[in-house]
Amino acid sequence: MAPSSAALAVAPIRAQPELSDIFDLVRDDFSRVNRLIPRQLSSGIALVEEIGHHIVNAGGKRLRPLIVLLAARACGFEGTGSNPIRLATVIEFLHTATLLHDDVVDKSARRRGRATANMLWGNAPSVLVGDFLYSRGFQLMVEIDSMDVMAIVSDATNLIAEGEVMQLANIGKVDMTEAEYREVARRKTAMLFQAAAHTGAVLGTEDADAIDALRRYGLRFGMAYQLVDDWLDYAGDSLAMGKDAGDDLAEGKVTLPLIHTMVHGSCADTGIVRDAIRRRSADDFRAVANAVHASGGLDYTKACAEDEAGLAMEELLALPPSRYRDALEGLATFAVSRMA
Repeated sequence: MAPSSAALAVAPIRAQPELSDIFDLVRDDFSRVNRLIPRQLSSGIALVEEIGHHIVNAGGKRLRPLIVLLAARACGFEGTGSNPIRLATVIEFLHTATLLHDDVVDKSARRRGRATANMLWGNAPSVLVGDFLYSRGFQLMVEIDSMDVMAIVSDATNLIAEGEVMQLANIGKVDMTEAEYREVARRKTAMLFQAAAHTGAVLGTEDADAIDALRRYGLRFGMAYQLVDDWLDYAGDSLAMGKDAGDDLAEGKVTLPLIHTMVHGSCADTGIVRDAIRRRSADDFRAVANAVHASGGLDYTKACAEDEAGLAMEELLALPPSRYRDALEGLATFAVSRMA
């Protein structure tokens, strides 16, 4: 699906904001989240705490809990109530659990510049601690006491699991379509961003239009974020990605830059990409990256990411003006600014 220009005409991509300025808007809320996370990692089993603290403290951006807090405030949540803090922690725990499971499935050795939990402690402890984080997240949701929040997060968790299986089933699939790629990205990555914005809005307002707009914002933001990640695989560096260049290729993952190359590239470039995917090898990573660049795969993926970010910002027009709405717009800009 080719990117459209309509959304960008309505919500143009602005200059890159300072992420620290966005966090500062909800500094007190986020401080409470950062205090709650280690308390909720408490366990009588030492290994649970050790692995949990290792990955939670690994230095991620924590954009998903940030979106929860901003969405709630943008929808009018006021005061110092605990539910947005609990919800932001739930979303971070669910995300962390998926990372633990992903690293086992992908046999990853590095995450955010550090050794993965599965490399340090093995596969079984990593999977089981991921399960602990899932269950602790659902315990916290009981404390929130909102069936709407429970339904949204439960549905999202189920779709994320299906997305993981879909991605696994598509490993090495050289005839994967863009539509299939987008569906995997929607389920595997965008769904948790969608749940973060959607549930945050539910805590802040009963306005159905505002809630639905933020649900769609989260989806579009998540799609943009995944597209940027896939662009970085072939245009970025290991420091920017937090993993080794060529890891996805070695795992046989077929992403949009590769799909575009196999459809629009020269016979030689198409052959290079197809062969690397079939062999699940990063030995020819540089040749594959060159083929992606030559075919326009990077330009196309970047345009798609910018289009999704523009659509995300357009959804925010349904909300009343506020510095929190501006911050959500700034996050969408930040997502695509990583491709600068």
